[in-house]
Amino acid sequence: MTEPEDVVWLRAGDALAASARREATALARRVGFTDRRIADVSLAVTEIATNLLRHAEDGAIVLRPSRTDGRVEVECLCLDTGPGMADVAGAVRDGHSSTGTLGIGLGAIERLADTFDLHSLPGRGTALLARFRAERPRPATADGWGSRPVAAGLTRPISGETVCGDTWAVRAVAPADGSEPGLLTVLMCDGLGHGPLAARVSDRARQIFRETAAEQPRDIVSQLHEGLRGSRGAALAVAEVDRRAGRVTLCGIGNISAFVVEHDRRSALLSHPGIVGVQMPTTRTYSADLTPGSALVMHSDGLHQRWSPTDLPGLLTRHPSVIAGQILNQAGLRRDDAGIVVVPAARR
Repeated sequence: MTEPEDVVWLRAGDALAASARREATALARRVGFTDRRIADVSLAVTEIATNLLRHAEDGAIVLRPSRTDGRVEVECLCLDTGPGMADVAGAVRDGHSSTGTLGIGLGAIERLADTFDLHSLPGRGTALLARFRAERPRPATADGWGSRPVAAGLTRPISGETVCGDTWAVRAVAPADGSEPGLLTVLMCDGLGHGPLAARVSDRARQIFRETAAEQPRDIVSQLHEGLRGSRGAALAVAEVDRRAGRVTLCGIGNISAFVVEHDRRSALLSHPGIVGVQMPTTRTYSADLTPGSALVMHSDGLHQRWSPTDLPGLLTRHPSVIAGQILNQAGLRRDDAGIVVVPAARR
């Protein structure tokens, strides 16, 4: 079971570097990092924040614990709105610096992190990911990501709130041979309204999703409807992702968007009008192929639906956290809670 952890959003401002360093240090200490590793996290996050303030037009840093392979990591995701990088490889090279790029210190950040990845759109913005484990060295992988999660999600509260009314979760059974899970069940939920009352509904939905014995998406949605009766209700969708067969099956109620995204197009999976827990129509499921190189993307109406994969070249090859962060960065609406979850197709 993968669920959202406590998320701290820090908006760009004069105190960003100090705030990011303080929050990252506290988080690393809370999850049991050694003093030496805490110092690594503090140095890298300070450098990330300083680069954002020096070179970007606007942006934010997201800090949270993340569980991968049964271990807790500290994740730093930096999202900005420009100017982006025309030469990503050159920007990461040690000693590289040029006006208008996040060039200073990226090589050092990559060395300090166990997982490092970024995606940049010239003129529009960059998503940078750095994850830190309590113990080193990092596991050896061809992409330098350490361990590769099979899914990632991200939520952001509406301006003025500290909690988000959107949530997500992923259930998976790990094969005995240690290979990537082949069958996943994914929840994307948007509690009606925003703030603590909406978050309460979403938390209850995630608990039901965690505990139900139902397996098929439409049966899980029915269980969620019964369990949310008496609440303000929610829009939500449940998807079954068979990564080995390359197939997605979804049951959705309300304003949740779900797409199978390829590099040059996306195919929508329909949701039906209604409010889970209040008024729900007869449930239906829709299926689509999930071919190698594609991904399932589910998000709330806190992101506009006009985004296109052709406007995000190369994004689907990146780490799932970067995919989720960059789509939210480019399509998120500040006037509402926002939530997104991404499941890439299996590698072949």
